[in-house]
Amino acid sequence: MDKPSYNPLSPAELAVIESKGTEPPFTGEYDDFYEKGVYVCRRCNAELYRSDDKFDAHCGWPAFDREIPGAVNRLPDPDGQRIEIECASCGGHLGHVFLGEGFTATNARHCVNSLSMRFVAAEPRVPGA
Repeated sequence: MDKPSYNPLSPAELAVIESKGTEPPFTGEYDDFYEKGVYVCRRCNAELYRSDDKFDAHCGWPAFDREIPGAVNRLPDPDGQRIEIECASCGGHLGHVFLGEGFTATNARHCVNSLSMRFVAAEPRVPGA
């Protein structure tokens, strides 16, 4: 069986996505970023999160209160303390989800590494279309 073709990744991206690493807090390109669009998996381009679901949790990583339905798998983290989140399409490590913190109405915070995602800007609206 052929291995799926994925996007080429930098060493830092590989360390996070394939080796389940974590980028240092407050260093990711999407931590303090609030443009309109969709965040996709950096490895396979699957849509993961919408910008409308992003919020500032002051945690040092991009935070979302919900994923695109079916886009993210939740797994027990080996440390037994957290819930790992991964891309449902390719299994790439995204980060962790924390529940019960009360930041938003969903009571969930998806804490995602910027290195795991790529942002795709929303199409600009064409006047009269």
